[in-house]
Amino acid sequence: MTVVLAQGESVVLGKGESGSAARVRMGLGWEAIRHKGLRPGLQALTGVDLDASCLLFDADHHLVDTVWPRQLVSKDGAVKHTGDNTTGAGEGDDESIIVDLESLSPRVTALVFTVSSDSSSAFAKVAEAHCRIVDEHDGSELVRFELSEHGGHDAQIMVKLVRVAEGWALTAIGESTKGNTYHDLLPAILKHL
Repeated sequence: MTVVLAQGESVVLGKGESGSAARVRMGLGWEAIRHKGLRPGLQALTGVDLDASCLLFDADHHLVDTVWPRQLVSKDGAVKHTGDNTTGAGEGDDESIIVDLESLSPRVTALVFTVSSDSSSAFAKVAEAHCRIVDEHDGSELVRFELSEHGGHDAQIMVKLVRVAEGWALTAIGESTKGNTYHDLLPAILKHL
């Protein structure tokens, strides 16, 4: 199921039958910033700490739980963060959040994925920053946003997943905003629920 959504588009993921997404992964990747040194040929690497977060909401839009670098597993165990990468070192996705949609508490009716710069660095200053949602069943990329290309903001509300009769509806949000943690982003997130 290869579907790449543009900002504002939605797709229903289904209820776990063959070919539908029962598990999704939010991947966040970036590279350390390279600065030229005083002498020709010298460069210094500066790490930037981007953080992937997943916020879990109930039907009344109350925050039920969070998964982010300071809480790696949801209370029901269905959402897991792979750990905080504070520099962007490494290939591919530097942080991931894996969601087992079938194991989520029935109380959870919506998930919102965000990216924020813990170091307050604007995404435009971060090399090759991206965030994406991947169907863990077949590895297909459902949504991808290139973060480095978009100006002076330091946070993004990426996507929301909402429980529907057919399974889960995924909507690409892609809203740029300001904030260092998910706490700072809550007012902007609530507008999308």
